[in-house]
Amino acid sequence: MRYEITGKNGFVPTDAIKKYVEKKVNKIVNIFEKGTIDVVRVALSVYKDYSKVEVTIPAPYIILRSEVKDPDMYAAIDKTVDKLSQQIRKHKSKIRRHFEKSGKTQVFTKEFDVEAMDKEIKASNLVKSKKIKIQPMSVDEAILQMEMSGHDFFIFIDKDKNYPHIVYKREDGDYAVIEASPDVSALHSESE
Repeated sequence: MRYEITGKNGFVPTDAIKKYVEKKVNKIVNIFEKGTIDVVRVALSVYKDYSKVEVTIPAPYIILRSEVKDPDMYAAIDKTVDKLSQQIRKHKSKIRRHFEKSGKTQVFTKEFDVEAMDKEIKASNLVKSKKIKIQPMSVDEAILQMEMSGHDFFIFIDKDKNYPHIVYKREDGDYAVIEASPDVSALHSESE
């Protein structure tokens, strides 16, 4: 298992910070059976008023991700590890099912299974359902519609690709697009 710890926005992580990240994130890695996680990617950045820690752990069948801001870099590291831990505990059963579909029966360490038995967090109930009509438009038109609606995301059909897309406003004020497209391999395997 390896760590890829990088700095962003001109920040260069010191060896002390790298060791602290590894020590803290190992608590997450050690929840899973040995060999389940191959790499942990951590991006650290410092801005005028806060530090930001982004952790991405691509494991088979799931991607764990957390992003936290705090005035103190070490506190941001602690908070992102807590956030990842909560995600795993909340979705423990779903994570286990994804792994079991592929034939892997032991996903979590026995210590985690015993500890989590009494602390299983139940997912929140669905509290609202809404139907919307999505229209074909360009990304620029979707951003305008999003801004006019006052929401921080907007769903639309990309008029060039003819697939649903989601445009959203990032915390840094920029915009991003999530492009949806069908998984052709899944469609072929279902029809066989």
